[in-house]
Amino acid sequence: MNKRRTVATASMVMAGVLVTAGCGAGGPSAGGGDFTDDKVVLALLNDASGVYKDVSGPNSKIAIQMAIDDYQEKYGDEAVVDDIEVTSADHQNEPDIANTKAQELYDREGADVILDVPTSSAALAVATQAKNKKKLYMNVGAATTELTGAQCNKYTFHYAYDTWMLANGTGTVVTEDGGKNWQLIYPDYAFGQDMVKSFTGAIEAGGGKVAGTIATPFPNDNFATYITKAGAAKPQVIGTMHAGGDLINLVKQYNESGLKDQGIDLAVGLMFISDIHSLGVEAFEGTIFTDAWYWNLDEKSREWADRFMEETGDRPTYAHAGNYSAALQYLEAVQAAGTDDADKVVEELEGKKVEDMFLRNGEIRAEDHRVIHDVYLARVKGPADVKEDWDYEEIIKTIPAEEAFRPASESGCSM
Repeated sequence: MNKRRTVATASMVMAGVLVTAGCGAGGPSAGGGDFTDDKVVLALLNDASGVYKDVSGPNSKIAIQMAIDDYQEKYGDEAVVDDIEVTSADHQNEPDIANTKAQELYDREGADVILDVPTSSAALAVATQAKNKKKLYMNVGAATTELTGAQCNKYTFHYAYDTWMLANGTGTVVTEDGGKNWQLIYPDYAFGQDMVKSFTGAIEAGGGKVAGTIATPFPNDNFATYITKAGAAKPQVIGTMHAGGDLINLVKQYNESGLKDQGIDLAVGLMFISDIHSLGVEAFEGTIFTDAWYWNLDEKSREWADRFMEETGDRPTYAHAGNYSAALQYLEAVQAAGTDDADKVVEELEGKKVEDMFLRNGEIRAEDHRVIHDVYLARVKGPADVKEDWDYEEIIKTIPAEEAFRPASESGCSM
């Protein structure tokens, strides 16, 4: 969707966006820079038709357009660029396709920044293109810590979440609550492999043990054999490292397996509110998981979520909210730099502290380009506790930004 929409009031925008560093003077000549083709192009690259469609998919294009609208509403005639476009492509969760689409977006469509890119193998392929072409890339949808680790680069930033954050929350809490003996089931590609590594570290640090790991194809719809194999080992906890449609299928089949009645719990490594909505709270009731953002966290989140729902008919996942925030902070950096020159925009982003609708106590770390922020330990409500549609989560703990993500000193990133 490329059309612009009217934003109700300027106060709505300002309530949702408070930038505490990196602001620049307005006006078309601010920063003395210029713009490629006299415009800025934001490109969304994600799964538009497969297992991750509901997690982010086409609705993230609407979230990005909302960021453009809010930027234009905030700066008006003082905006350094008037022509801002958003384009999109479907990578089908394939790294080769992601690689080709990234090249096309940068070279043919003039993308100044690529956003989102779920599926870790695809995300890493795009990071390589960003590095080679010296173009901005703000990943929201992938979980691999390699983006801010050994494969980090000057032009790649990692928003929202990663496997270290998920394991540090869920893995630690479940282990400390008595789940000491684990079997992990994971999709056999970069995301799943990284999840196993991160969760094993957190479980062992909490005094637990991963007694076995079981790889599954990706994507997949039949998990019965893998669940049976994990259950045969008699663990206290089976941890699933899947997401999106794969997670939904696995949870269905776990609930049908009878393992829950045998006292074998299921821990979910990565979950979005769209997953809960698909199966219903009954399927996930009581599940503890780590969330990067929740639409009903507070009035600021809900206000934005109401706007999103008016456009899409759905409540936003944290991927939708993260894409909004990433797009908005990119535009704020362009405003400060007065140009879409990638090197100058990077300078504005590095070290920036941000407080917006999505990022609470946010900071874009200069050392590894990990965007840190408060995250939340959540529990899925029971049916009796759900007061309105989509209100499925109880936030039981806020994990402060400085504790939620891997320390930069341990990242292994060298730029």
